[in-house]
Amino acid sequence: MTKNINEFLKKNKVKEGDIVEITEEKGNVMKGTIIPSKENVLALKLENGYNVGISSEKIKSVKKTGAGKTVGKAKTVEIKKKPGLPTISILHTGGTIASRVDYKTGGAYAAFGAEDLFTMFPELEKIANFNSRLVTNIMSEDIRFKDYQTIAKAITEEIKKGVKGIIIGHGTDTLAVTATALAFMFENIPIPVLVVGSQRSSDRGSSDAAMNLTCAANFIAKSDFAGVAICLHHHESDTECAILPACKTRKLHTSRRDAFKAVNDTPITLVEYKTANIKFLKKNYEKADKNKKFSLKDKFEEKVGLLKTHVNIQPEVFEFFQKNKYEGFVLEATGIGQAPTNTKEHEKNYETLKKFIKGGGIIALTSQCIFGRVHPTIYTNCRRLASIGVIFCEDMLTETAFIKLAWLLGNYNKEETKKLMTKNMRGEISACTEIDNGEIK
Repeated sequence: MTKNINEFLKKNKVKEGDIVEITEEKGNVMKGTIIPSKENVLALKLENGYNVGISSEKIKSVKKTGAGKTVGKAKTVEIKKKPGLPTISILHTGGTIASRVDYKTGGAYAAFGAEDLFTMFPELEKIANFNSRLVTNIMSEDIRFKDYQTIAKAITEEIKKGVKGIIIGHGTDTLAVTATALAFMFENIPIPVLVVGSQRSSDRGSSDAAMNLTCAANFIAKSDFAGVAICLHHHESDTECAILPACKTRKLHTSRRDAFKAVNDTPITLVEYKTANIKFLKKNYEKADKNKKFSLKDKFEEKVGLLKTHVNIQPEVFEFFQKNKYEGFVLEATGIGQAPTNTKEHEKNYETLKKFIKGGGIIALTSQCIFGRVHPTIYTNCRRLASIGVIFCEDMLTETAFIKLAWLLGNYNKEETKKLMTKNMRGEISACTEIDNGEIK
């Protein structure tokens, strides 16, 4: 057994940058380029662009098939301010848009400092001057309300500096949820704040990071838009990015570069990558105005949850929120707003909901359907739920309803919260669900 990876490489007469064919003990064969490795794990960049880590103890044979270039981290370049260009701040929070490879596991982890973005994407220098700093370094699945407060505080500081706009670098898994939270936290925000991510890490040839960042920077530099929005690929091809509404956008695919789509809504704008041409699809939008007096309400109620109904659901699942003294929760129902409360077996569910609301709890109802809206009066089940005080949230996305409820309870009393849940505050509720050429928007 080799003590470390360097000893393993020396024994097999290969080095970083070599193209090799690896055969594991179980017979699996992998081809790729050796990249910087740690401890007793060989890291390979496969031909498809993905990175894997293989324990050297499980490798049967190593065959060198070619010599590549030594791989490693590029030297960080110094950014010089250019007169006449607007200033954009990039606040880095971690995630795939600025990730490195964990050579122990073959997975990506957030490790690039903010300055590394400019080393990787030098085209940004032609668009604007940039301030950049690391606000937090966290994978998006680990985000908590306190992280929203940290990001919001950093945004406030940059606004006071007089920047043209702000880009938030963020992991994609909960990117849309963070955009929603920021949209609710800020009122009358005077400049554009774009939450930007990438589906594929920056060290992959198919990465979407450069295009997403470039389009976001061009949009901020050349438009008069103000508000929180999302900037990501509009198609799989590298042609244009969509500027998406913060509270109506959802990640609909695990890995496609155009995974994010507006639900029951349309993009605000399309930005062409090569020409930087901006095409507004929405005519009514907030305009940038540095004289606006913005306000920040950054509190969230921690005791807010989310329950997705499902077949054969057990009564104790409904009882959880009352037993644990939650202030409210979002009930993701089926179809137009129905929950398992009709049969004798499910009567206890109905009584639990009624008891929770009677005790001061708030229940906001959304649909498991991606498109369309819930309605409190169409079916008997919906009427029964509405009669005990369940709040029907129109066409609000479930994640948006969850954030809105937690934010409202953090900043308003319960009676105000109930009223505001059904009021369109940040574009989270559409006036109607339109049909366009036979397709639901």
